[in-house]
This record gives sequence, structure tokens and C-alpha cells, in this order.
Amino acid sequence: MNPFVIHNGLVAPLDRVNVDTDAIIPKQFLKRIERSGFGQFLFYEWRFAVDGSIIDSFILNTPEYKDSSILLARNNFGCGSSREHAPWALLDYGFRAVIAPSFADIFYNNCFKNGILPITLSEEQVDELFNRAQGKKDYQLTIDLQEQVVRDSEGLSYPFEVDSYRRYCLLNGLDDIGITLQYEDKITAYEANRR
Repeated sequence: MNPFVIHNGLVAPLDRVNVDTDAIIPKQFLKRIERSGFGQFLFYEWRFAVDGSIIDSFILNTPEYKDSSILLARNNFGCGSSREHAPWALLDYGFRAVIAPSFADIFYNNCFKNGILPITLSEEQVDELFNRAQGKKDYQLTIDLQEQVVRDSEGLSYPFEVDSYRRYCLLNGLDDIGITLQYEDKITAYEANRR
């Protein structure tokens, strides 16, 4: 997992509430077990018509937002089923952070386990970010996980809270396996002793 320390990226404002995991990655694409290759199916039913043609009006289909790495969303992002494929699809597409007033619990936890930083800000703060992002097509934010702050180039600065253990894992690029491997010497010694 890639460490997340400071990330500067283009913001894609997805102005929808209750975005569920089936909208993030529809069920027909869940047949794979590897974590890669899901980005092409992200928000598939919003990005593509039934005949497979591109829906030009969807934000990620517009040229201004094709390189976005910060997703700005509304309340209850990631609700619905508990599929881990949802953060896989977001990450594979290129998103490193999602900012919203609230997240579904399982989705929120899965983000941390997969290298995505979900940031909870107040509705008023998210409204202000939407105003700025929709008013300027190349709106960028800097997310500093070390300092736990979101900033823009115009003086906006919002602190955010994150659990210290999750923060440690993201700063060091550690998923569950990486955490376990920190104790590889002790595990090896235990296994050798056990024989």
C-alpha cells in the first residue's frame, strides 16, 4: 500500500447524497478477486448508457475532471452492501481521498484498509468546498495527513480528525498484512521454537 502523507490533487465534486456501493461499483463487475482493474467500472451506470456510450454530462466523463484524485461527496457516501470492491474501484481509478459529511461505517473502514483517506467535514465545510470546486474547474486541495488539515491555495484550511492507529497505518503505507509483517522476525522465531 502506498503511504499517504501529503496529497495535492484535483477535486471532483460529486453532488449526490446516499451514493451506495452498487453505484460505486455495480454488482456485475464483482467476479474478480484481484484488487486491480476495477477503476474502469467506477460509477459505471452513471458514466455509460445502456448501449455503452459515454454519458457526457457525468462529471468524471468531462475532460476537466479526468485526472481527479480527491472526490468530494455528500452525506452517507458508501452506503449499501459491504463490498470492498468499492474502495478498490476508487483507488484504481486514481482517487486517494474522499471528503464528505458522513460515510457508511463499513465503507469508511474499507477505505483505510485500502489506502484511501476518507475525511469527514461538517456539512457547512463541504458546502463551501462544493462552491469553490464548482466555481473553478481546476480546483485543487492539499491534504496533509501528518498535520490533519485540508487546504487550498486561497487560504481555506479545515482541520479533520482521524483515529491515530489508522493515521499511523496510512502514513506508513501499512495494510493488515503489512502490519503483520512488521513482526515477521518474531513470527519466524515463534514458528522455529514451536517445532
